[in-house]
Amino acid sequence: MDTNWITTPVTAGLLRGALDVERTEHGVLPHRLPAWARAQYADGQLAMAESQPSGVRLVFRSRATAVELDTLPTKRLYVGAPPRPDGLYDLLVDGRPAGQGSVVGGNTMTIDMTAGTAETRTGPPGTLRFTGLSDALKNIEIWLPHNETTELVALRTDAPVEPARDPGRRVWLHHGSSISHGSDAASPTSIWPALAASLGGVELVNLGLGGSALLDPFTARTMRDTPADLISVKIGINLVNADLMRLRAFTPAVHGFLDTVREGHPTTPLLVVSPILCPIHEDTPGPSAPDFTNLGAGQLRFVAMGDPAERSAGKLTLGVIRDELARIVEQRAAEDPNLHYLDGRDLYGESDAAELPLPDQLHPDAATHRRIGERFARLVFDAPGAFTDRSGSTD
Repeated sequence: MDTNWITTPVTAGLLRGALDVERTEHGVLPHRLPAWARAQYADGQLAMAESQPSGVRLVFRSRATAVELDTLPTKRLYVGAPPRPDGLYDLLVDGRPAGQGSVVGGNTMTIDMTAGTAETRTGPPGTLRFTGLSDALKNIEIWLPHNETTELVALRTDAPVEPARDPGRRVWLHHGSSISHGSDAASPTSIWPALAASLGGVELVNLGLGGSALLDPFTARTMRDTPADLISVKIGINLVNADLMRLRAFTPAVHGFLDTVREGHPTTPLLVVSPILCPIHEDTPGPSAPDFTNLGAGQLRFVAMGDPAERSAGKLTLGVIRDELARIVEQRAAEDPNLHYLDGRDLYGESDAAELPLPDQLHPDAATHRRIGERFARLVFDAPGAFTDRSGSTD
């Protein structure tokens, strides 16, 4: 028998984790940076990262037993490498995993890493379908692919949809690099910030931006203006990757970033997290460069191109960054008791690297994302961590 579908417009009110929603020719495109911030620097890497909906989910209540979502994904292909798998969508029903799916078709962005070029080819939307759900009134969440730009075209259900109620949970705003973005996690709900948020019982707004945790002032202003009960900033690896600045610029930039965040959130718990262990850059400056030797077999690795002797001239390594972040936080915490520091090696350190080495020398795999998320939840959300729930601790 044909399903009697009800089509519900996808609006910002049905989305969580997005800071902006752009109307497109096909539907809506969630963004994780607002339009004014995106306009301040036309960087292709940043544009790709912020439009990939890491941590963004479609949330509603319904008695629907079947749900369809038409989307227009943008897939990435790398010249010389095997095709990447389609992005995954995670379905949660009343907070519990209830299915996964992918959407075929869509646009294709072909990236030539050796030439530094990218070309996009348009394609048709596809359909994600979940069936066999109970007919009870329930909360339905569809977490969008963390690594695939996704335009939302149409939402169909076999029962009416209503907005989900405010869960009353604290909102955690997090900023970091591709590791926080999701890198090689298994699915959108298993990126380490999503896992930590689930374990900590909070609502995630994820500003993990692959290749783009660069102390940009527009990101700081975005965080300043975003409502949040808890804030964390994970700083370091991208500054070394990009060989972006020397110590002389780094220290004032960190102070400026934190100053800006504090303008909007003067007493919110604010956690500064230093980089996890990354052996190639512990004592060797950037930049990082891709090693294409085994790209045809699907194996991309990175190498450090800097000279350790250049540290004396102020070039940044992860060791230098950790020492300076710890010093900055200690200095500021004397007048800011809600400012905290976490050494990233407590999330992934030497013993972890021996057991679960970074496959490409930079990014953790799915098992390591789980370990980092579980450790973050234990160290930060559990007492006496920086995000321990203390009634009345809001701005």
